Amino acid sequence: MSTSPPSERKRRSAELALPAVMVGIVIAMVLPMPTALLDLLLASNLSLALVILLTATVTERTLEFSVFPSLLLVTTLARLALNVSSTRLILLNGNAGHVISAFGHFVVGGNLVVGLVVFAILVVIQFAVITNGAGRVAEVSARFTLDAMPGKQMAIDADLNAGLCTEEEARKRRIEVGREADFFGAMDGASKFVKGDAIAAVVIVMVNLIGGIVVGVVLHHLSLTAALQRYALLSVGDGLVSQIPALLISVASGIVVTRADSDLGGGLGGDLFAQLAGSRQTLRTAAGAVGVIGMLPGLPKLPFIAIAIGLVVLSTRTGRMAAAAAEPEVAPVNPDSRESLIAELHVEPLELGLAPDLLDLLQPTPGGSLVERVRALRHRIAGELGLVLPAVHTRDDSSLPPSTYRVRLHGVEVGRGTAPPGHVLVLGDAARGLPGRPTVDPTFGLPAMWVAPELGDLLAADGVTVVDRASVLVTHLSELVRRHAPDLLSRQDVAALVDAIRRENPALGAEVGDNGVSLTEVHRVLRDLLSERVPVRDLRRILEAITARARDTKSHEALVEAARVALGPAITASAAGPDGRLATLTLEPVLEQALLESVRTSDSDSFLAVEPAVLEGILEGAGTALTAAESAGHRAVVVCAAALRPALRRLVAPGRGDLKVMSYAELGGPVNVVNVGVIRRAPIPTAA
Repeated sequence: MSTSPPSERKRRSAELALPAVMVGIVIAMVLPMPTALLDLLLASNLSLALVILLTATVTERTLEFSVFPSLLLVTTLARLALNVSSTRLILLNGNAGHVISAFGHFVVGGNLVVGLVVFAILVVIQFAVITNGAGRVAEVSARFTLDAMPGKQMAIDADLNAGLCTEEEARKRRIEVGREADFFGAMDGASKFVKGDAIAAVVIVMVNLIGGIVVGVVLHHLSLTAALQRYALLSVGDGLVSQIPALLISVASGIVVTRADSDLGGGLGGDLFAQLAGSRQTLRTAAGAVGVIGMLPGLPKLPFIAIAIGLVVLSTRTGRMAAAAAEPEVAPVNPDSRESLIAELHVEPLELGLAPDLLDLLQPTPGGSLVERVRALRHRIAGELGLVLPAVHTRDDSSLPPSTYRVRLHGVEVGRGTAPPGHVLVLGDAARGLPGRPTVDPTFGLPAMWVAPELGDLLAADGVTVVDRASVLVTHLSELVRRHAPDLLSRQDVAALVDAIRRENPALGAEVGDNGVSLTEVHRVLRDLLSERVPVRDLRRILEAITARARDTKSHEALVEAARVALGPAITASAAGPDGRLATLTLEPVLEQALLESVRTSDSDSFLAVEPAVLEGILEGAGTALTAAESAGHRAVVVCAAALRPALRRLVAPGRGDLKVMSYAELGGPVNVVNVGVIRRAPIPTAA
């Protein structure tokens, strides 16, 4: 014979308890009840109201008392059932037990007028103040909660896409948002039960009064005074016995609907003390004001002085508690724990290490501290390239030589420079012969000199380029970021950008993912564009181009070229000079045709299938044409056929990474295209 575990038996008992209570409520409305049982149930009703009120005050979060709306209905129905039973006993026997008799005689002193006044005050407090206010708050909370649901769901999705929470955490947060909306919606309706209960109490007392007088005078042949003395006090006692628990539950209802979630780890009492007695200055000011009021003529001085002293003592205790809270509790960390070892494995995407003598760069300066300038750089890179630069982790690095800084990308050093304290950098030919530290500008490779700030001010007044240390470092960092932009674009960043497009353009966003171009392919396309310093800010046009091209081919290179054509006007404008002229170098027609015929395609990329000597001649001819264009003051770009562009760009990239190679299809916009040279293949030297 199998037995259920204790927890299972308790659960089943709890499930059967509520149906049994509901059946008992119905029976109490129909069948007569002994006075002893009525006393027990009235005491239980009062005790339950106290338990509900205390539970509402100690609950830290509203949803921890999610059963409250249903509990309001059950307790209201139970109170009405007790009212029906007590009314039956009062009118039939002139006796409704010891509890009601005690409230009628002892609580109000046996005075009918006092009883009616006290009952009327309780009804006004419950109906006009607490119940009315709680009902209005519940209605507004329900409306605001339902209106905020879409925004909360979008915030959860954004955190999930940004990697700030796991799928399980996001699912729990969505469930909690739904439960919150259900709770406040239920509270909006349940508050009507409390209001109806207050109205019913008034009606029941009036019925008991009139019915008791009629029964006493007509059936029991009592005088009007005797009937009032006997039945009226019982009716008032019955009303007070019902109204006091109803008032407690009304207060609990008001606390629940006006309660904000606690972030102090305590209930309502803890929050009240922390917020009312949390300011030492406020308590001492209040103590002084109370002391001054106590000095006014005619007022009793002892109560006011005692309260003022109590506020001073409380403010002293509050100051000690604030000082103790200000000291952070450092939990012991086990260096061999799994969490510590995992933390050591973390590699920052972008890290700036400073020698100890460079930490003064982090202090506020008229031009802004290094941290502020790096923050401005992140905004500038976002506006220029469309790349959300990860936070630059800045730290001191005692392993570096003095006056040295180092930039690491995913843990690998990609740049290093110096910024000696007490110096400024002078660029150009003016740096020659100056007293200082000779160096090379880390960004542009120009000869430079670190000189004293006083000399730098004099040179700057003469028009010489003088740069402060923080600007040198930030300029170097910005160039490294532009150079390594593809490595700084993570797939999580791309997912967040695509999600933003989905919210603005659902039809386009639906084509990225399982039903269209994969997120991985979008990531690869954006990385390739950034590798040629093509801004990816206009992500909408990029996605439109690659999703349309993906219907015909899955070639990665074809998708990149489609995106470049869509961004053609922007690429052309960025390559043009300040005067709106785009200087171009074209391939000799015979050479271009030969190269087109030699283009071969692998699994992912295209390349030129020509002999090394021919490639060397092409590179030499390109170098000659570029040198001639630069000598004439032109910043030229190479323009060729679209089918040839990727392979030609791959050919010249190792030697001239800054050279732009464009296709004819990309040329567009209000730019004046000027051909400044032709690239010819240099002759192949022959052996003598």
